Amino acid sequence: MLIQTSSSGFVHPHSSEITPQALYLRRRAYLQAMAGAGLLAAAGGTWAREAEVLKPLASTKSAVPGAMTMETATSREDATSYNNYYEFGTDKSDPARYAHTLPTTPWSITVEGLAHKPKVFGLEDLLKLSAQEERIYRLRCVEGWSMVIPWIGYSLAKLLAQVEPMGSAKFVEFVTLADPKTMPGIRSSVLDWPYTEGLRMDEAMHPLTLLAFGMYGSELPKQNGAPVRLVVPWKYGFKSAKSIVKIRLLDKEPPTAWNKAARNEYGFYSNVNPDVPHPRWSQETERRIGEGGLFAKKRKTLLFNGYEAQVGQLYAGMDLRKNY
Repeated sequence: MLIQTSSSGFVHPHSSEITPQALYLRRRAYLQAMAGAGLLAAAGGTWAREAEVLKPLASTKSAVPGAMTMETATSREDATSYNNYYEFGTDKSDPARYAHTLPTTPWSITVEGLAHKPKVFGLEDLLKLSAQEERIYRLRCVEGWSMVIPWIGYSLAKLLAQVEPMGSAKFVEFVTLADPKTMPGIRSSVLDWPYTEGLRMDEAMHPLTLLAFGMYGSELPKQNGAPVRLVVPWKYGFKSAKSIVKIRLLDKEPPTAWNKAARNEYGFYSNVNPDVPHPRWSQETERRIGEGGLFAKKRKTLLFNGYEAQVGQLYAGMDLRKNY
């Protein structure tokens, strides 16, 4: 399945040119490979048969009308070397340089709070919940650079359904790993650790809100948020929590990392809205990584990152300039 999304910022664009990514996973073959390879066996969680299940993108169909994009994918090299992951440092190259220290096995996510059946899910449990789907997301950030990444994952709603949220659950909070022994950035005071994010329940249950376990036909690299992260297509990327260890169902809006750090700059919703400038820069346009760097022609930023038809109804009647 192919879709688009947004990414976090505070950077200047990478100047290197890209090589298009041509091959992606087919859902059924990928599931068979997972079962046959013993995905989480003693081999350190590697996806041993990924090469056997790579298939052309052209056969993929979108499960959400209007969500498909056939845009050229950003090169895997750019997407895995130019990242925001402040637990490993604030420079864009820090995550790729230091995230090898991140232990990803064993791994579990605790889902708790206002749920009838709270549960601790091991990584294998998470992967068994649903067929893996091919999805391409356009990643945008507040300073105008963007990427197109083929994520592998499924809708967060499939996980939440397992714990049966109570009617009083109105928000979902995501808590990420904060380990000072393996994450050098944790020792800084740039953010209040652990990194937390949140969605309204209807946002979390939307089929485009993704739990991602991989990208470019293989497991999620550590610098990109292994072993499991959130991807929310119509929001800026700092809403997409990496290396998630806990999910809480709440009746009140949870505090979020960037909202706590700079309330006047980063609101709870963080929807892509070109008509709402960041206090320190415009968000009307963007540049695509790999398309000429600082000298590339800018693209017009689209409301909800181009997903207005799919998600606009979630915000009917809201002032999108006030609720940024």
